[in-house]
Amino acid sequence: MNPLWIIAGFILLFLLAGIRIVFEYKRAVKFRFGKYLKVLQPGFRWIIPVVDTVQIVDIRVITINILSQEVMTADNVPCRVDGVLFFKIKDAKKAVLEVEDYNYAITLLAQSALRDVCGKAELDIILTKREEIGKNIQEMVDAETEVWGISIQDVKIKDIELPENMKRSMAHQAEAERSRRARVILALAEEQAATKLLDAGRLIDQSPSAIKLRLYQTLADIAAEKNSTIVFPFPEEALPMSSKTKK
Repeated sequence: MNPLWIIAGFILLFLLAGIRIVFEYKRAVKFRFGKYLKVLQPGFRWIIPVVDTVQIVDIRVITINILSQEVMTADNVPCRVDGVLFFKIKDAKKAVLEVEDYNYAITLLAQSALRDVCGKAELDIILTKREEIGKNIQEMVDAETEVWGISIQDVKIKDIELPENMKRSMAHQAEAERSRRARVILALAEEQAATKLLDAGRLIDQSPSAIKLRLYQTLADIAAEKNSTIVFPFPEEALPMSSKTKK
């Protein structure tokens, strides 16, 4: 075999071994003999085999689940809270050089921040202001990860699990609140009806002819049944007349 072909084959393998394809949503941190050199941008890239190494970093938004944490709220109510965190790598160099495993580190930071924030808030605040709780956790974690070249995009509280006795107490409280609202609405309706009846009485007092109109309307309603006998205890002329009619 021709030695030239052997040499050409080794050279070809050497060139092929150094080929790297960096996708648009990734960055490649390049090292030479273990020392940081630069960050490779997307596209076709070539490194020196054995001499150079690369570490790939995904710069898309990454999701991390915050495992359920046992929390004692400010009003001494035990509960379990979990959530989800979204982060993005802004500086691939720092994300590789400044922290060993940024996914694990962010997970621990998020769990600690969740316990800290929820432990300083009352249960009603945690239940009704999840967005605010998530925002506070985001700010706490982001302050720690900024030096790693990582930005926390958002934190969402997913579920809040309460003890059974607390669930029953809240159900009784909600039922009592609904009953209170129903009573208030009924009282307002009675008040409005009484006001309307009072206005109608005053109107009839000011216009005696309105009594006749009301009488005729009542007769029409009774006559609609077609099986009633109407008896007047007094003649129609006994009803009070308006001042214009008297004249």
